[in-house]
Amino acid sequence: MTRGAALDPLEFRRVVGRFATGVTVVTTVLPGSGEQHALTCNSFTSVSLDPVLVLFCTEKVARFHAAVLESGQWAVSVLAASHERYSRHFAVRGRDLEDQFAEVPHVPGPITGAPVLQGSIAALECRTVSVTDAGDHSVVMGQVLGFSQPDPDGEPLLYFQGRYRSFHPLS
Repeated sequence: MTRGAALDPLEFRRVVGRFATGVTVVTTVLPGSGEQHALTCNSFTSVSLDPVLVLFCTEKVARFHAAVLESGQWAVSVLAASHERYSRHFAVRGRDLEDQFAEVPHVPGPITGAPVLQGSIAALECRTVSVTDAGDHSVVMGQVLGFSQPDPDGEPLLYFQGRYRSFHPLS
């Protein structure tokens, strides 16, 4: 087991990559300009049922970080297995903001106005309640304002060991 100051960040990434996760796209809209921002995110989790809270983590140097903090509201689209291309698209750094949703079917969330990807297996709209410093990332916690299951029978997009995977439910 590796310990202490000699921890290798790449080896750490391989180790935590052994934890299978679902894949989401977190979105926000800047007030005033209406500029839309999006981030592929697998560091998303539920936190509390009372009040209903969720969180996600975002890298501080990402454009999305400043945008979501300024907006204070955001949406989470839980991606279906068929959405791998959208996950890859919103993971690209420096993509053109103006056209980033041109080929991605979406609707504005009814509460926040943040884009919700069509065909998602679940969607949540949230208001930021806290932001915690976490090294090169921030942990953004939000109160859930509303949620839906646009495709409750859809198969999730999964990520494991640096690759997208298929979901095989038990029969």
